[in-house]
Amino acid sequence: MSMRSGASVLIRRIIAFGCVLACLLAATAIAGAQEIVLQCDAAQTAADFNLGDSLHTVKGSFALKSGEIHFDPATEKISGEIVFDATSGQSGNKGRDRKMHKDVLESAQYPEIRFRPDRLEGKVAASGTSSVQVHGMFRIHGAEHEITAPTDVTPQADHWNVSSHFSVPYAKWGMKNPSLLFLRVGNSVDITFHGTCAVASLVAR
Repeated sequence: MSMRSGASVLIRRIIAFGCVLACLLAATAIAGAQEIVLQCDAAQTAADFNLGDSLHTVKGSFALKSGEIHFDPATEKISGEIVFDATSGQSGNKGRDRKMHKDVLESAQYPEIRFRPDRLEGKVAASGTSSVQVHGMFRIHGAEHEITAPTDVTPQADHWNVSSHFSVPYAKWGMKNPSLLFLRVGNSVDITFHGTCAVASLVAR
């Protein structure tokens, strides 16, 4: 075996060992009944929105302001808060976005969108992707609303990948339907949350 091929085999073995170790660490954290504290990375976390009907669609996103989640695998208790900057909402059209902020979100008065999880339904496996339901309070435009969001969770040794999709009936919740601003749109907006959250600490129970 040449020196180059030998080094290549060694590198592959090191990478494989690292992958196995990462899976074992994630499994140990979950199986060990430790409270896991997750901090969302603003650079890799966002809330995308999709507003429209068969005639017209408006897409955009909101930037993360802060996010910390506490999860106890033993009791499946979840808490914490994820905060998005309502003033950061953008759809790629400056004129439309100005009207959205002024007439719909009123983001100067209500600059934050918050979600506080309080219950998780389902099991988070030590490896792979788990599909669960996350219940909590969603605060937008100065009022709180109860929601349950289907969520996919993929735990790793040093971070968790999380994605969720839910609908916000903004017109029913007291915000103006922007059809006159954005042409014709529906009375609800689809939200897709996707984030990478670092494992900040493991707290023994």
